[in-house]
Amino acid sequence: MQFQQLAYFVAVAETRHFTRAAERVHVSQPSLSQQIRALETELGAELFSRARGNIALTEAGEALLPLAQRILADADTARLEVQELARLRRGRVRLGATPSLCTGLLPDILRTFHDMHPGIQLLIEESGSHGLVRELARGALDLALVVLPLPRPSPVLSTVELLREDLVVVSSAAGPAPGHGGTVAVADLRDEPLVMFRHGYDLRELTVAACRAVGFEPSFAVEGGEMDAVLGFVRAGLGVAVVPSMVASRAGRDLRVTPFAPRSRMQRTVALAHRADVAPSRAAREFQKVLLASDLRPAMPPPPTAP
Repeated sequence: MQFQQLAYFVAVAETRHFTRAAERVHVSQPSLSQQIRALETELGAELFSRARGNIALTEAGEALLPLAQRILADADTARLEVQELARLRRGRVRLGATPSLCTGLLPDILRTFHDMHPGIQLLIEESGSHGLVRELARGALDLALVVLPLPRPSPVLSTVELLREDLVVVSSAAGPAPGHGGTVAVADLRDEPLVMFRHGYDLRELTVAACRAVGFEPSFAVEGGEMDAVLGFVRAGLGVAVVPSMVASRAGRDLRVTPFAPRSRMQRTVALAHRADVAPSRAAREFQKVLLASDLRPAMPPPPTAP
């Protein structure tokens, strides 16, 4: 049984005329009649009574008609849904990102993509790079924004570097500025209580590694927060924190932003990752195009409000 045969059968059933049915489906009348006979042979029953030129449905034809109409309608719905997906009217993008990138980089990118493709569902997963790599590998994400180098490099992942971003020190605008002369050295953090992110944050690993590289273990005033909590603790004067410049640019005027001195410059490399062995969906490829076409340069942080 073929879709074409069902379409011919429905046309005859609805017009009750072989010639008009053939015109409706754009085939010759002999070809339509041949396909109807083949369908009857396949089913083992006559579908039409052809007595004296009058076309009527047999009992078997009456039983088949609603089923054939439903099958053809479902096939048409499937065709339209696939076409809508191909035209990016529907679909989804499962995107992972580190919490700081969700705060600093993603909002504007997501707004741009959503304005271009409002029918595409965006599913966001926040995690550290280690967790995002794991989710990509098991197929739970289409794309992920990660910090390089990856904690566990994987041959099944492909990465595209997006930007290198400076890290800065944020402190309460009501307190003294860290460092000297408007900049801070990593060594200056020896005497500063740090508000530290939870385990699994890439920023935690970067900060601790930088402190150890100059010979000291950092002192934590508060430990274990997410990005918003860390910024809130800094505003309250509990300590200072090392954050990306994109996050600092959005943090508000109640926080002082101090760059690192040139010799102590701290940066992180942000990359877009996806599985190398699986082709991204059309929607994911379009999101990647929007991301790569965007201006990803970090904005300059605002000056702090005077104490």
